[in-house]
Amino acid sequence: MRKTTPYLIAEIGVNFYDTARVMGITPLEAAKLYIDKVADAGIDCAKFQSYKAGTIVSKNSPAYWDTTKEPTKTQYELFLKHDSFGEAEYRELCEYTHAKGIDFTSTPFDYASADYLEDMVDFYKISSSDLSNLPFIRHIGAKGKPVVLSVGAAYLSEVDEAIRALKESGCSDITILHCVLSYPTAPENANLRIIETLKKDFPDVKVGFSDHVAPDDTMMTLAVAYMLGATVIEKHFTLDKTLPGNDHYHAGEPEDFIKAINNFRWIDTVLGCGEKTVLDCEMVPRREARRSLVLTRDMKAGEVITKEDLMPKRPGTGISPVYTDIVIGRTIKRDLDEDTILTWDMVR
Repeated sequence: MRKTTPYLIAEIGVNFYDTARVMGITPLEAAKLYIDKVADAGIDCAKFQSYKAGTIVSKNSPAYWDTTKEPTKTQYELFLKHDSFGEAEYRELCEYTHAKGIDFTSTPFDYASADYLEDMVDFYKISSSDLSNLPFIRHIGAKGKPVVLSVGAAYLSEVDEAIRALKESGCSDITILHCVLSYPTAPENANLRIIETLKKDFPDVKVGFSDHVAPDDTMMTLAVAYMLGATVIEKHFTLDKTLPGNDHYHAGEPEDFIKAINNFRWIDTVLGCGEKTVLDCEMVPRREARRSLVLTRDMKAGEVITKEDLMPKRPGTGISPVYTDIVIGRTIKRDLDEDTILTWDMVR
């Protein structure tokens, strides 16, 4: 995996099927177009979904998405529209993605896809829907690759069980993603403070965020997630948010991802390193805006300095007011005018 922070995943999923239909090109051509756009946007990873409808849902599984955006009434019907790809197609996409210099992965939804993806993916991504599928989680964990696990619609006890299953299977590189399993997620339900909770409760794994909030002009949802400590961020990716389909209307277009990346870099810039010191850019203001001990009257050589003879004034090029008690009681070496900024060579 690339070492960018935050590591950004474009969840292409199966959105390319809809784009292929609209553009009159093959799904494979559309998938490669998506990869091109992911790479051009500076995103770290292009992610797909690998499944067959018959191995993921029963034929009677009801829809749980916004049917005004995606009118398909059953999960089986929806998945059946998007399950034509198999090992050969994903291998070609893997090679194409790596040739673009970015990472590749695809979420497996069955054992067969988990196995054929093993030598393709840079890490495994496990869906929230499989959080309680512990045998499947162990099967993936035993493959020795990093695992990114979404933990939407779950109790902490279930998250703990899934993490333990991965560890027991030998997986040592684990990232869990806070996720709300609602499409789109209303901002008031995003509950990004869960990122802090997961970091506190599971300190030995990495924590990130899988976003289903509809993008806006600011992309602040992802920025806040990053500021709260998300080291991996995933969001659905589309070339056109207005396309009909389950994962377009809450997905980000390339421009949205570019805006998010710019936000991340701005955050890095303004957060700085955390070390409290005087910066180079502060040296002149520090000197000119700090105060020095200044005489309130004309004084003759040999006169003793009293408290009333001193007033702290700008600039800070003379004796600092920090040393007021040390200066009081000393004598003036030579005649000095009122408003003279005292320096150590003027007193004894």
